[in-house]
Amino acid sequence: MNNYNDITRPILLVEDNPMDIDLTRRAFIRRKLANPIEVAKDGEAALAWLPRWEAGAPLPIIVLLDLKLPKVDGLELLRQFKSHPQFQTIPVVVLTSSNEDKDIQTAYKLGANSYITKPVDFDKFLDVAGHIEIYWLAVNTPPRGEA
Repeated sequence: MNNYNDITRPILLVEDNPMDIDLTRRAFIRRKLANPIEVAKDGEAALAWLPRWEAGAPLPIIVLLDLKLPKVDGLELLRQFKSHPQFQTIPVVVLTSSNEDKDIQTAYKLGANSYITKPVDFDKFLDVAGHIEIYWLAVNTPPRGEA
């Protein structure tokens, strides 16, 4: 495992369901994840991060993206993140309840780095959080983003 995971870099969770936000936070707390978690509760709020990053806010080490979002849906948000020249290398993991082939295919075509269907059961979700943490925050070497 590499030690590149800068624990000061946040995880951006783009999720509108308060129960899923709470579930994600609890799973990462239980795993003792040190990275702060920033939450955008809709696609518009997530897009508001782009000018913040341009102004020098810390880039997320990973974006966890739900697809079914109000205001701007997750696929459009993914399209905009991945088309931005400065931020297109930030890993985006789709974490959604949709297991529709069309959503999976479109997400990968738009540049998603991974696609995970959310389990409903907390213990299974805890396993998913553990896999995300181990792979994306410990094993994977992320790009050194510059804002």
